[in-house]
Amino acid sequence: MKNNTRKFIQFFLAIILIAGGGFGLKTLIASKPTMKKMRPTKSLPVVRTVEVHSGAHAVTLIGYGTARPTQQVQLIPQVSGKVIFVSPALVSGGAFKKGDILLKIDPVDYEIAVTLAQAHIKDAESKYRMVLEEAAAARDEWGQLNSGKEPPPLVIKAPQLAAAKASLEAKRAELTKTNLQLERTRLRAPFDGRVDTKSVDIGQYVTPGQPLAGVYAASEAEVLVPMEEKDLAWFNVPGFTSDNGAGTMVTVSARIAGQQRSWPGQVMRTEGRLDERTRMVSVVVRVKDPYATRPPLMPGLFVTVVIEGRIIEDSCIIPRAALRADNIVWVVDEDKRLRFQSVDVARFSTRGVIIREGLADGDEIVVSMLKTVSDGMQVRNAPADGGQG
Repeated sequence: MKNNTRKFIQFFLAIILIAGGGFGLKTLIASKPTMKKMRPTKSLPVVRTVEVHSGAHAVTLIGYGTARPTQQVQLIPQVSGKVIFVSPALVSGGAFKKGDILLKIDPVDYEIAVTLAQAHIKDAESKYRMVLEEAAAARDEWGQLNSGKEPPPLVIKAPQLAAAKASLEAKRAELTKTNLQLERTRLRAPFDGRVDTKSVDIGQYVTPGQPLAGVYAASEAEVLVPMEEKDLAWFNVPGFTSDNGAGTMVTVSARIAGQQRSWPGQVMRTEGRLDERTRMVSVVVRVKDPYATRPPLMPGLFVTVVIEGRIIEDSCIIPRAALRADNIVWVVDEDKRLRFQSVDVARFSTRGVIIREGLADGDEIVVSMLKTVSDGMQVRNAPADGGQG
């Protein structure tokens, strides 16, 4: 009996537990929140952009060249003789002024020649006066014997008078020549300048045509700047891009004596022909008073020439990274979509790419790269550091 009662109780408890579990499961299912279907969020590519600012921009061109003197000559004697004086300035690097005596040749022989020429003139003058007097006397005598008739040339010594006059003029010319030779024994500086080379000293015998020294003018210097012919359209080159007017101003700079120096210059002309090998045109830039500063713009110094060319109105400058193949720029529009925009490239400069047409003020242009890109794709833009002018 006891066993039956125990079994009944166990069975009843099992039924209660099963019923409670079913009720709990039903309650849990009823309280479960309804799951909503959601599409996964699409990941947009991120691009770096800069804002475009339009305005007037000057085309800057940079060239390189070597400074040289505008005038450079050899000091050459026109007479022969022994050198008796050499100026202290006549050394490599020496400075002198126009008219300074740089060298003297022994003048004794030429002074003697002047004295002889002066004596020859006095003798010729005496002979001329004698013939002149004889001619006057012959004319008077003819007039007394042949009143009213013109005397023949031989009677009044016309040929002798002409010969004596010509001899006098020749002697005077000889004196002029000897004076000129005497003056040429002193070699004077043709301009303010400096000495490049020297190959003469006191006691040396020199002859006409013998180079004694190389000198150059210090008042101006020139720089030859090879440039592509298309670059010349951006600045004024007298006689090449324009018939008149002053050439474009430039800045010439170089590092010398441990310092970075600069000098104002001006475009003067081009050289006479285009280089057949490089297809470049050499632009001549002139700098005034290269020795006015210390250190100076010395001949042979390698320099950088910066030319501020023509101004392009309503243009903008973009980074080189923003320009794609076929002159395309990626622009992010107001809907955050990437658009392909064709642009008119005016010139590549040191600051970037100058765009003449195709972009507007405030446009956001992409400067980063994308693996895949299409016109109209949606992007997220992150402004890059700084904008463009």
